[in-house]
Amino acid sequence: MEKKLVVASADLNPDRRLHASGGQARSLYAELMRNLATRTKPEGGALGGIVEKFISTAKTEAKASGTSTEAVIRQKLDHLTELVNGYDFADVIAAYCRGYEEGNEQLKSDAVRWLRGEFSTKTDARQALGVRTIVDDAAVYDQLKLMARFIRLAGFSGLLVGLDEMVNLYKLANTQARNANYEQILRILNDSLQGTAVGLGFVLGGTPEFLLDTRRGLYSYPALQSRLGQNTFAASGLVDFSGPVVRLSSLTPEDFYVLLQKIRHVYAGGDEAKYLLPDQGIVSFMEHCSKRIGDTYFRTPRTTITAFINLMAVIEQNPGTSWSDLVGGLEVSLDTGGTSDVAVEVDEGDEFASFKM
Repeated sequence: MEKKLVVASADLNPDRRLHASGGQARSLYAELMRNLATRTKPEGGALGGIVEKFISTAKTEAKASGTSTEAVIRQKLDHLTELVNGYDFADVIAAYCRGYEEGNEQLKSDAVRWLRGEFSTKTDARQALGVRTIVDDAAVYDQLKLMARFIRLAGFSGLLVGLDEMVNLYKLANTQARNANYEQILRILNDSLQGTAVGLGFVLGGTPEFLLDTRRGLYSYPALQSRLGQNTFAASGLVDFSGPVVRLSSLTPEDFYVLLQKIRHVYAGGDEAKYLLPDQGIVSFMEHCSKRIGDTYFRTPRTTITAFINLMAVIEQNPGTSWSDLVGGLEVSLDTGGTSDVAVEVDEGDEFASFKM
């Protein structure tokens, strides 16, 4: 956002995925649009502001040239008509402009609903806005490309889409459905590498199994395996961050020790006098975890951190309790699900076009 990018993020789940026929892809798109964020609206809900910024720019140009605002908008959006749903996209923006100028809040609301993919039937969209198409499962990626170009016309640098929990595609039991989603990823990757998705970037987060499993992961799809293969020269500690896959390193024991110190500091409200555990207590807790579940306790720290906070909660609420008595009785279970440690990036010259996984 500091680089004037518009950011959309969402987590995949059984009801949200890249390709579907039962509304799951449209649900993912709607979630992305709800979470659309800019530097001035970092918490999401920035779609209306982006449209109004575009319209304000068009109104300024129209006033300078002596033409109507809608004519300027049509001229600006003319090159979008070459994309899927491009004509209707231009009509929806023009409808928002009319609502903006006439003070018609219902028309503005309907236009935003269409842009968010919240119309479920074409009939409703035609009655509200006079357009013949809606954002459905088949058009989600095409709509993202349209939105990216529109965002650049509004004065931003581009659209960055962040999708986490990609492991949900790996978990799909139906091979055909899983491969259909992988085909969408291949389409995104090809467009990014070839520079045809101007102003659009993707960051996809998933577990190593999601990428590397040759039976159900991305590597089970030969076209993706060949494109996402690791650089064979980047071995023995050498790294290559120019390729599409970036492997995120695990926490070291030293990193984990610093993390627990910071958690203790936050838990005490920043007051060192209120620390519930001394440094030796943190060391003992880490030794306990190491003995119970081995070195992996700091690689997937979610449940270990929960146990640490639970330890401090008991000490806080039971005055006089010794941390050394509690550490020996702790039970810490290892949970490896949902960790994101694979990322991908491609950058095509001056024009923002990237792909991450």
